[in-house]
Amino acid sequence: MTKIRTGQAPLPLTRLQFSERFKGRFYDPAFESEHAAIDRLEAIAWKAMQEGRKAPITQPAGSAFADPSYELSVQWLDTHQRLKAAQQCWSDSKTRSRVLLICGSARNDGTCPGEVSKTWRLTGMAQEVVEHAGLQADVLDLSLVTSEYGRNIHPCKGCVSSAMPLCHWPCSCYPNHALDQADDWMAEIYERWVAAHAVIILAPTYWYQSPSPLKLMIDRMVSADGGNPDPTTTHGKKVAEAKRIEQQGWDFPKHLAGRAYGLVVHGDVAGVEVHRRNLADWLDWMGLIGAGTASKLDRYIGYFEPYYNSHEALDEDKAVQEEARNVARAVVQAVKQLRAGQLVPPDLRTQQPRAK
Repeated sequence: MTKIRTGQAPLPLTRLQFSERFKGRFYDPAFESEHAAIDRLEAIAWKAMQEGRKAPITQPAGSAFADPSYELSVQWLDTHQRLKAAQQCWSDSKTRSRVLLICGSARNDGTCPGEVSKTWRLTGMAQEVVEHAGLQADVLDLSLVTSEYGRNIHPCKGCVSSAMPLCHWPCSCYPNHALDQADDWMAEIYERWVAAHAVIILAPTYWYQSPSPLKLMIDRMVSADGGNPDPTTTHGKKVAEAKRIEQQGWDFPKHLAGRAYGLVVHGDVAGVEVHRRNLADWLDWMGLIGAGTASKLDRYIGYFEPYYNSHEALDEDKAVQEEARNVARAVVQAVKQLRAGQLVPPDLRTQQPRAK
């Protein structure tokens, strides 16, 4: 067994530090009349953190798990059941084909910018193509994390880097009620990925990279690529147990393999090519299937032009609009071929010599 390295975590918050952080959310003078109630809530939250009440409501895992008596979070179990149901629906030939359209911009007109993103408009163009073809379009707008109350995607903690079996599918790091990390959108997002027969990611390029909400989702998708579907095998987050399991051999299951994908990446100055390649490489790694050359688009809209009239630049660029529609058309065809058994990746039966 390898040595577990420790010593990075800071000292726990003092009572005063915790109180200042907790009450900071009630800075608005509108809460002044409720100081006594806030004090009572703060005391409960402090005790919950001290006791480590990450999952305050649990139940025995049940016979479907390696350790049926181990207490699992009822919230995790609910998400687990939803993913199983979504996977069964996905594999049913009678199910209507479904395309998940992910708008990866952090901007919308419900927050500071006051204007929709160009990505949102391109998403709408792709959606029209998908629906016109008779497929179901599921639009996931990641900009809601910037404009909607309580809408959060918490960051990945990197459990996989300690041992792959420590990274559970779906992710069990959240909700963490003891640390006030209760609202986590990923439970719903996982279900929408599983239910999809194809995924189209549309994204602007921010500083050569994906926007923050998109990157948060990407990092949390690591559990879909090799994640452990049975947390009772590691009895929660027991690092030593997870390391032992991986040492004995782990098969790195690809829980989303077999879905088609397309990409629309745009920018105004630099970085779109690398951004598009990074997204494609990531999706390929997870076992998704590209829908051909036309399904992977990177373009500059209003190259080195001002920002204020960028929507007008998109209006004028009829070619890029049609190219975005072509991404959707290619994905639609790929879905039809995949579900008919006519599109089979040439490397499907190859055995990888490396475990991950």
